Amino acid sequence: MVPAFLRRLLTLARGVTLGLSEESAGNDPIALFGRWFDAARKAGIPLYEAVVVATATKDAVPSARTMLLKGHGEDGFLFFTDYRSRKAIELDENPKAALVFHWPALQRQIRVEGVVEKLSGEASAAYFQSRPRGSRIGAWASVQSTVLANREQLEQRVRKREREFAGRDVPLPPFWGGFRVTPVSIEFWQGRINRLHDRVRFTKEAGRWRRQRLAP
Repeated sequence: MVPAFLRRLLTLARGVTLGLSEESAGNDPIALFGRWFDAARKAGIPLYEAVVVATATKDAVPSARTMLLKGHGEDGFLFFTDYRSRKAIELDENPKAALVFHWPALQRQIRVEGVVEKLSGEASAAYFQSRPRGSRIGAWASVQSTVLANREQLEQRVRKREREFAGRDVPLPPFWGGFRVTPVSIEFWQGRINRLHDRVRFTKEAGRWRRQRLAP
């Protein structure tokens, strides 16, 4: 089996040398995303699924944070959070988001822009039950983005929830669940020498993807 660091070097070398041509990009950005995402996983990139999620208030005040992507495909990109958090409140006010995936070791970046909707309770519950028990307890204990007096206040809330759910399953909180970002634009960036990078952008127009090359 090829070690992870060698897979990273091979993927980096192919990307920087061959670049991202129109032919290799193809006409389906979802399929291309899948190939790049899988390449990052196979290359052993730590937290390859990390993604910056940018949101904005109804008054266009932006904020961003790094999260973990929990699903992707033709129906969009999925992540989960406390619905009382700042990001969730902003998405309620302004249901649009931008995502950024960056794999420096591969000299690759993907930018996604799209509209956002909440997942169904059934879909959120299915993912929630796959989380470790401690993480499920933590979701009940933390009111995300609110101010704490100190660390002990949080730990007290955790102990309270541990007693509450002792000996039984930890259900999905009514204030917790997933979001789906349905893309309207996906841009792929492949690093090249002399900073003459390849940038290929796909935009959704009348239900079909239009491909364009952008200057670096």
